[in-house]
Amino acid sequence: MTSLAFFTVVVALVAVERLVELVVSTRNAAWSRAHGGREAGRGHYPVMVALHTGLLVGMLLEAWLRRPAVPVVLAATMLVLAAASQVLRWWCIATLGRQWNTRVIVVPGMPLVRSGPYRLLPHPNYVAVVVEGVALPLVHAAWVTAAVFTLANAVLLAVRIRVEDAALADLPTSRRERV
Repeated sequence: MTSLAFFTVVVALVAVERLVELVVSTRNAAWSRAHGGREAGRGHYPVMVALHTGLLVGMLLEAWLRRPAVPVVLAATMLVLAAASQVLRWWCIATLGRQWNTRVIVVPGMPLVRSGPYRLLPHPNYVAVVVEGVALPLVHAAWVTAAVFTLANAVLLAVRIRVEDAALADLPTSRRERV
């Protein structure tokens, strides 16, 4: 299997993982709404979906069109980082349980989660997103996609974190991230 074919399979697997996330998120969002959850930050959500979809499409297009030479050390290192970001993401999802979803939906009165990765960082899932946004494209030296996504994601995360922190401010303890 060529490195380009391998990369395509990796990106396809990440796309399938994203679909699984959306199934879990939809189920959890319905649960939150059924328990009085209120959504904040709806305006930025379509931008987030487009940006993350663009990451997957962009890195494949860049890899297939540019066909860059990919040093094995770069590919291996970035693949390990991308895999680690997935582990962190699912640790966040497991820790938040039914409270996790891809939107900012807060159920009034629910205690903030302060265990798992949330005892170490206020927004651990966004660490996973940032690492993946750099590492995954660089598995096949798609540095343009990595740079564009990273810059656009920085702007989006500034908005997203502000929205989350404001939504969570009324809950009984300190900050917690929703996604």
